[in-house]
Amino acid sequence: MAEAMETEGTPTTSKVKNVLPLDTIESCVGKKVWVIMKNKKELVGTLKGYDDYVNMVMEDVVEYTFTSEGREVTKLESILLNGNNVAMLSTGEPSKPYKVE
Repeated sequence: MAEAMETEGTPTTSKVKNVLPLDTIESCVGKKVWVIMKNKKELVGTLKGYDDYVNMVMEDVVEYTFTSEGREVTKLESILLNGNNVAMLSTGEPSKPYKVE
């Protein structure tokens, strides 16, 4: 969408680029992503696909669960992740998982 701006009495057009969430997720397909869940879990794996509700299919996943006893690590070949439980999605892999309070 373009906005009209006025400089010294002369109207000019400035381009404003809108970035939509699903466009950002689309750019992550086939790449390693880091997902922080609402339920004290974190997942790192390759994003294979998603839908409009941000339900995601991931492969080669490492799941980190934080408990009072410490951190549990589970390796999963493939998962279908419910988008309602996602708090944050980031490209790449963290140097270490962080506990979400």
